[in-house]
Amino acid sequence: MDADDRYMWMALDLARQGRGRTNPNPMVGAVLVQGAEVVGSGYHRAAGTAHAEIIALEKAGEKAKGATLYINLEPCNHHGRTGPCTEAIIKHGIGRVVVAMQDPNPLVSGRGIARLQEAGIKIREGVLEQRARHLNETFIKYITKKLPYVSVKVAMSLDGKIATASGESHWITGEKARQFVHRLRDHTDVIMVGIETVIKDNPRLTTRLEGGAGHDPVRVIVDSSARLSLDAKVIESGSASKTIVAITAKAPREKCKALKSKGVEVLELPDEGGRVDLKALMKELANRELSAVLVEGGGTLNYSMLEQGLIDKLFIFIAPLIIGGKESPTAFSGSGIPALEKAWAVEGVELKQFDRDLLLIGYPKRMQ
Repeated sequence: MDADDRYMWMALDLARQGRGRTNPNPMVGAVLVQGAEVVGSGYHRAAGTAHAEIIALEKAGEKAKGATLYINLEPCNHHGRTGPCTEAIIKHGIGRVVVAMQDPNPLVSGRGIARLQEAGIKIREGVLEQRARHLNETFIKYITKKLPYVSVKVAMSLDGKIATASGESHWITGEKARQFVHRLRDHTDVIMVGIETVIKDNPRLTTRLEGGAGHDPVRVIVDSSARLSLDAKVIESGSASKTIVAITAKAPREKCKALKSKGVEVLELPDEGGRVDLKALMKELANRELSAVLVEGGGTLNYSMLEQGLIDKLFIFIAPLIIGGKESPTAFSGSGIPALEKAWAVEGVELKQFDRDLLLIGYPKRMQ
């Protein structure tokens, strides 16, 4: 590993510390090196706060002059919530900038690098680019497609069941796997389920990390007919985070009024086949700058999302249990496919283990 790779790894590690807090902005880390000495470093902590480059420059002070800046994303060259980082880099006399990837925003991509080159700063691009793109996969989709990045979490038995025929599902996986799920919740903007999941399980849909750490995502219930109980835990959880019920025009007006009186936001969306139009829902969430969605629904919602091409990533926990039963629900139900050639392949598979449970992480792609 050469020096550029080594310092870029440091920048990527710093960037990860902002996971779940920078949305809809990217995770960015910066490292300033003078000779063989790290003279400044920082990471973007939250949307609207100082960018990583600015923090690193402030820490370095006079030592920044002539130094090399390592950063996992092209410095901005436009005014947003903060000023352009390119001008600060130029002002501090940075001699060289090593960038993992260009800004994916088509409106600004390449402009930051061009500005630095105009000022006579040496540039190296593409160092650990694939690692950088993977780190900011949520931001890349949000900024290029104007849609949230959607992950689906499933906990199932070896035979693909997510509950018994009677509906019992607590708990298929063990404690370590469930703590990982709470970390996923802490890193996301929205947790989404269908109304059947709420009726059967009555979940709180909050983040419960050890020591009470973490933040609660916005809770979205897909409930075309507004069947959500007024005393459901998603309403009475005590969380400061918002609960949104996505309905269609067929939902009873009086029930919607009652939900609103409990502090629930009722969001009416177009009807698609008798159900909430999920594509319209995703667009609405993106319009609210909610860039990361975690779906923890049942087989019906999961399959609908999959069928419509709305799922970007899968987190599938597999417990060493066999449940059996043709009436026991599966992770993906719906109409299914007529032939294997039309199935979804799961690519980029990564496996983790949590005590007895396995976790498969991958990206679904329609074969035809």
